[in-house]
Amino acid sequence: MSSIASNLGTEPLEPDPPGAPDRESAEFRAKGRRALGAAVFGFFVDMYDVYLPVIVLAPAMAYFMPPETSTADTAIFFSLIFVASIIGRPLGSLLFGPLGDRVGRRRITLIAAAGSAICTGAMVVLPGYSTLGVGALAILVVLRLLDGIFLGGEYTGANPLAMEYTPAHRRGVAGSLINTGFPLALAFITLVTLATMSVLPTGDADSAYAVWGWRIPFLLGFLLCSALFLYYLFSVPESEIWTKASKPAGNPLRELFSRRHLRVMAVSFVAVTGAWLTMNSTVGVFANHFRGLGVGDGNINATILVVALVGASLFPVMGALGQRFGRRQVIMGIGLTSAVVGSSAFALAVSNRDNGALLFALGILVILPGLMIWALITAFLMELFPTEIRASGYGVAYALPSIIPACYAYYMAWLGNVMDYAYTPVVLIVLGGALIALGGYLAADRRHVDLEDIE
Repeated sequence: MSSIASNLGTEPLEPDPPGAPDRESAEFRAKGRRALGAAVFGFFVDMYDVYLPVIVLAPAMAYFMPPETSTADTAIFFSLIFVASIIGRPLGSLLFGPLGDRVGRRRITLIAAAGSAICTGAMVVLPGYSTLGVGALAILVVLRLLDGIFLGGEYTGANPLAMEYTPAHRRGVAGSLINTGFPLALAFITLVTLATMSVLPTGDADSAYAVWGWRIPFLLGFLLCSALFLYYLFSVPESEIWTKASKPAGNPLRELFSRRHLRVMAVSFVAVTGAWLTMNSTVGVFANHFRGLGVGDGNINATILVVALVGASLFPVMGALGQRFGRRQVIMGIGLTSAVVGSSAFALAVSNRDNGALLFALGILVILPGLMIWALITAFLMELFPTEIRASGYGVAYALPSIIPACYAYYMAWLGNVMDYAYTPVVLIVLGGALIALGGYLAADRRHVDLEDIE
């Protein structure tokens, strides 16, 4: 209560309730810093793991497939690997979210980090098609699915834990800092891949990169997941807000999908579906799509690297703007920019794919608008749900909308029947941006409300 009054510039009308955490104590702030740092690192690990196949495996897909596989089938198989982890994330949220609300945010984060480390480590030693036949690809898809389930549990516990230590007036920037893990992971994995490909030849299924070079970034992913587990085990406390809040008597998912929360679930589904669709049709598509159009890996990776670094530097700015002017207003602006600027830039990039410098500039305009929405998503979703179902609400609202956009390759294949396949992502970018803008329009402004006061 006191923080709400402070933000309004008045004295509190009543004292905080007995048992409420003392947000002004040095101990509480120290715990908050550790929780926020861990959430930033956790989201970095999460996004690094998610985009391992997008950046790392694209030049090595021949290792897992029959030699006669067509370009179109390669794209479908490639999307299966990506889709598996995306589908696993909402399953993880549905599994770990209720556990996070009932047994604790920290405990489920530890379980999820350990599971993700095991799955990623298993991929490091996975044989290819020449050893296991199509079983190699099948095992890779299954491991990615399991990994996605554990990743869905990681942020479902870690992000609410961190945000529940954050004062309302800092929530926008704190949420954006957590999500800088996305562009930073994208930049890091691109650098690792570039470094690996610079010393190992790429090409057919027998090339050094295809046989074992891709395993180096996956090994780093295993080490990162292991480090995350150890950091939470020894350094991160449980959320005091969750500890002192009443626990749900029944299944939190039943409460989450009740009529009481129907509107906020609908709003989150619209906005986050748009965010995932925009991301998949820009970041997810860019490397493999333009590689298929004959653009070199060097130009593609340089574009992704630059836009990731620029995006990371802008995330705190976007978080601050959302806190200052309203998250819904900034979200609407991002959606419209992506629908208009991002889609137009993609169409021009396809038309000018032989012009390296122009493609580089247009690629930044393609990816950057859709990237910016993730600077606001964490704070936006945290403000929708009360403490007793926040882990379930955040996890499901963040991950469940990813399922429909995850099938972007199939939408592109269908659209290819009615238009030039090279331009099909443009349609998805426009649709994604429109959904983001609509979700922002429908949302309520809760940026000044303490999380423990949300009902």
